[in-house]
Amino acid sequence: MVKLFLQSIAIAPTTTASRCSWFISHSLKRCRSISSTTITLPKASKIKSASAQMSSTTQFTFGPYKIDAKEVFYSTPLSYAMVNLRPLLPGNVLVCPRREAKRFADLTADETTDLWLTAQKIGKQLESYHKGSSTTFAIQDGPQAGQTVPHVHIHVLPRKAGDFEKNDEIYDAIEVKEKELQQKLDLDKERKDRSLEEMNQEADQYRSLFL
Repeated sequence: MVKLFLQSIAIAPTTTASRCSWFISHSLKRCRSISSTTITLPKASKIKSASAQMSSTTQFTFGPYKIDAKEVFYSTPLSYAMVNLRPLLPGNVLVCPRREAKRFADLTADETTDLWLTAQKIGKQLESYHKGSSTTFAIQDGPQAGQTVPHVHIHVLPRKAGDFEKNDEIYDAIEVKEKELQQKLDLDKERKDRSLEEMNQEADQYRSLFL
C-alpha cells in the first residue's frame, strides 16, 4: 500500500483541486478493483449445515447396534449426536464418532477433534434450550470405567442448581444408565423405554437448533 501511495504521489496532478479530485477517483477505482477480485459470496441456497445434509436413509451404528436415523439430531462426516433412551436429565444426549471405535485412544486426531467440537456445540445449544447454567461432559473409557457399549461416546448433560443433592452423584447415576443402555439396546429384549415416536419428537426439537 505504501508503494502504491508513493507511486500515486509521483504521478498525481500538481494543483490542489486537481490533486484532491484525482486521489478520490484513483482510490475509488482501486477499491472497486480489489473488492471485485477478492470477495466471492456463496449463494444462500448452497449454504447448508452439517445436520441439514443428513437424510433419513443415513446409517448410524452404536457398537453392535443399529441406530434409527430419527434418533439422530446432528451429524458431521465424523461424529453424530443422538437422543437418549432414558435421559438422566432433560437434554441428556450422546455424542459418538461415526466410525465404531471401542476406546478413546482408538480415535484418530481428526476424529478426536471433531468429537469434542461437536460435543461443545451440542452442549452450548442444549444448555441454553433447557435454561441450564452448566454442562457435564463425561466419557467412560473401557469396562472398568463403566463403559458397557463398546463404542466411544460422550454423555452431554445440561445442568441446573439442585438437580442433584451432591454433584458427584451424577457420575454414579451415569454408570447406572450405562448398564441400562446396554440392556435396552439388546435387540433380543423388548424395548420398554420411550417409544421411537417420543424420541423422534425430541430429536426434531433439537434439530431446529442447528439449522
